Amino acid sequence: MAEITYVRGDATAPRGKGVKVIAHVCNDLGGWGKGFVLALSRRWPEPESAFRRRHRERAENDFGLGALQVVRVEPYVWVANLVGQRGIRTGRSTGVPVRYEAIDSGLAALGDRALDLGASVHMPRIGCGLAGGRWEQVEPLVTARLTARGVPVTVYDVD
Repeated sequence: MAEITYVRGDATAPRGKGVKVIAHVCNDLGGWGKGFVLALSRRWPEPESAFRRRHRERAENDFGLGALQVVRVEPYVWVANLVGQRGIRTGRSTGVPVRYEAIDSGLAALGDRALDLGASVHMPRIGCGLAGGRWEQVEPLVTARLTARGVPVTVYDVD
């Protein structure tokens, strides 16, 4: 069983050798404009354009909570757009947008893809920023769906 490694740094600059997948959580509205996605877009335009296209074409695909889209951005780097939040937080919001069951489904699909690619997974504390989740609830999902299956995971905390 692999373990989760915690480091300080930038998840858009994943450490280590071999194929790497950078995972993050997206909303089900097709919105892209705050949080970690801004750092992704500064480095690569492909994840945002692929996500927006998939949302636009959602009548013909599986876009929705729990969906996973993996986009190649460099020869050995991929970005995983995981739809794990319902809507976004607004001034009138009464709850948090995170949906743990959607993150769980997306991580299961990510585990399959990472194993197929022979990749490690790199991420911020997904679902715990603007989505409003708690790492104490996300970490066991990461363990069950990734590290328990032998996928190495590195979690990045911003300096």
